[in-house]
Amino acid sequence: MRFGACLLALAALATSLTACGKSGASSIVDKAKDDKKLVIGIKVDQPGLGLKKPDGTYAGLDVDVARYVAKELGVPESGITFKEAQSANREPFIQQGQVDMVVATYSITDDRKKKISFAGPYLITGQDILVRADDATITDVESLKDKKVCGAQGSSSPKRLAEKFGAEWESKNLTQQQGYAACLPLLESKQVDAISTDATILAGFATQFPGKFKLIGKPFSTEKYGIGIKKDDKSGRDAINNALEKMFKDGSWRKAIDANLGEFGKFFTSPPPVERY
Repeated sequence: MRFGACLLALAALATSLTACGKSGASSIVDKAKDDKKLVIGIKVDQPGLGLKKPDGTYAGLDVDVARYVAKELGVPESGITFKEAQSANREPFIQQGQVDMVVATYSITDDRKKKISFAGPYLITGQDILVRADDATITDVESLKDKKVCGAQGSSSPKRLAEKFGAEWESKNLTQQQGYAACLPLLESKQVDAISTDATILAGFATQFPGKFKLIGKPFSTEKYGIGIKKDDKSGRDAINNALEKMFKDGSWRKAIDANLGEFGKFFTSPPPVERY
């Protein structure tokens, strides 16, 4: 009996220690409420969307959306830790608990929904093409079949082109970098002929380097930007969707669009309906 009592005591101690340790909240809603802190994955090299500035602060539409949602969940700006999330590590970061949510030009796809959950979308854009300003040979996606193209590892954009043009084209014509910012020097130096990804990302680069590059302006896909959280966190999805809908209604979304996307903001006239599941 004394042995059984000892086992019960040890079990109770283990439970107590667990409760006193790192938050074991099952939902991002609980963690935000209990800890008043969140780690949020964002891009840091995409002007207008997610950019780390020289002074160490962050700016962009994704950043503004992340701050608004965090505030609605009960986390002040001082409780947010931004962590760089590249295209290739967004799902692993969420699955491993390195971040609580990802707001990083994160397109909602069925394949990704098998691994993580999405709230949103908060923006709908499409895959487009960025070329040098003096290049008149590329006019649409079909023009890329004999061109060298740069994309980002882990992004759905180069995958879409590889599926369209085939494995041989992929091996000969597709270059993949860790991020789209790393593609810009290759485009400028004519090592590649084009960069292809979401129009919003490309527009940010075109705005940052006026006169050097141009956006073709013929999207050939639909990209729904969502907020990624851990798999099956339904209460988290619902809470974030509620926050996004509030952002859409109170004018904060429109303000963020105009502030971050400049002249390209006119293409986003109204927010998209969130998709609840």
